[in-house]
Amino acid sequence: MEYNNSEFLIETLVPKNELIISRTDLKGNITYANETFADISGYKIEELIGKPHNIVRHPDMPKRVFKQIWKKLKRNQRWEGVIKNLRKDSGYYWVFATISGVYKNEKLIEYKSIRTPITYNDKLKYQKLYDEYRNHDKDNIRKVMYI
Repeated sequence: MEYNNSEFLIETLVPKNELIISRTDLKGNITYANETFADISGYKIEELIGKPHNIVRHPDMPKRVFKQIWKKLKRNQRWEGVIKNLRKDSGYYWVFATISGVYKNEKLIEYKSIRTPITYNDKLKYQKLYDEYRNHDKDNIRKVMYI
């Protein structure tokens, strides 16, 4: 997918009274998405089901964050943190995510994620932190062109 750098500047705000909810199989493929997830991400629910959850992974997100997520999940622990997601139209949205396992008869059967909005100050804080991570890790470093 090719991106126009100006499109990355268009933010969609997550409404304060909405929850973004999704579930995935154990490999991270979406098995359930609520209407709010579809609306905020710019996809139709049918476009999300069966796709890897990383369909909404923004290139600003450092790989180390997703390594931390999977490390916690594989230990049957819940992960909580801030994520910048990519919309279908190449815009973005920020969320606070809680990701955990779903169990049936004590057996892990899938993962669920509940996402809520974050404050403007948190967006600034995490953008700076994630830029530092990516620069340190030499991970998808953003190239900025000034005119």
